[in-house]
Amino acid sequence: MNFQDLVKIESHTFYLDVAFNAAKKGSEKLRLERFRSKIIKSKSIEIERLNAISRSLSGSLSNIIKKYPSINSLPEFYQELITTLLDSDQIRKALSRLNFVTQKIPILTNMYRSKIKNSTQIDEMNRHRREYYGRISSLLKDIKEELELLEIARRELKKFPAIKTNIKTICICGFPNVGKSTLLKKLTGSNVEISAYAFTTKQLLIGYMELYHHKLQLIDSPGVLNRENKENIIEHQAYLAVKYLADYCLFVIDITAGSQYSIKDQMRLFSDLKKRFNKDFIVYISKTDILEKSKIEEFLTEFSKNKDTKDDLVFTDTIFLSQEMEKRIKKPDNKY
Repeated sequence: MNFQDLVKIESHTFYLDVAFNAAKKGSEKLRLERFRSKIIKSKSIEIERLNAISRSLSGSLSNIIKKYPSINSLPEFYQELITTLLDSDQIRKALSRLNFVTQKIPILTNMYRSKIKNSTQIDEMNRHRREYYGRISSLLKDIKEELELLEIARRELKKFPAIKTNIKTICICGFPNVGKSTLLKKLTGSNVEISAYAFTTKQLLIGYMELYHHKLQLIDSPGVLNRENKENIIEHQAYLAVKYLADYCLFVIDITAGSQYSIKDQMRLFSDLKKRFNKDFIVYISKTDILEKSKIEEFLTEFSKNKDTKDDLVFTDTIFLSQEMEKRIKKPDNKY
């Protein structure tokens, strides 16, 4: 899903100016034409003004409604994200109000077009046109706040991650600075900027890879995803991605001496995430190039003894990790 194409929503005065300019141009063309009488010419000009305004305003508002995403039809990931970060009820009400005005415009136009057609005096036509301009302006002014609200929401929607919700997805989890972004880069070849400082992932990092003729989406989840009420906006996006999109998760653990997180704390996080999300996890040990083999074997021994983790698979090499991912795809009884 990509909200980047949402067009900017302007103020009500902007759309009125565009409509009145369209009316002016249309009337200027008719002024150059010849008619049987002055009264017929005036009627044609005034009716063209009304038609141009109606077309312009109806088109502008209809385009906003058409382009704006229908919240109820979005994937659950985006529905909850919008509900969490924006007032989805207010968005629905604003769009409904715009739809009401869009329907009201041609009704008002038809009414005043009929009045002008039945007029016998030019002054009478001008009066009807001025009344129409006033009422159409009031109609647009009535949705001033709705247009402002939808534009504010649009700017927020453009910040949402462009996640594909219809392909198999794997979320990479773990503490900050344990090697999640590095693993994403190794598996997908994504041009991810790697930093030596914790909490440097300021947005969801997304990469793609092909396995057994399947395109997989990998998401580097920032934060630790077990803080619940303390999650920032980016962490909450990652939480929703795991909850709604992840077919399984890769948990990255750093067991080097230089890790700022103890193995005990990382394993506690691993257990917490498994309980919280009820997803299948694969464990990957990062930074093995600077680890002694004995250190890795010691960890694997302790890992297999733990009753909560003994059935989980652990990998230290991305080649074997990719093979396991491919194996899961190939299984006939697997949801892949």
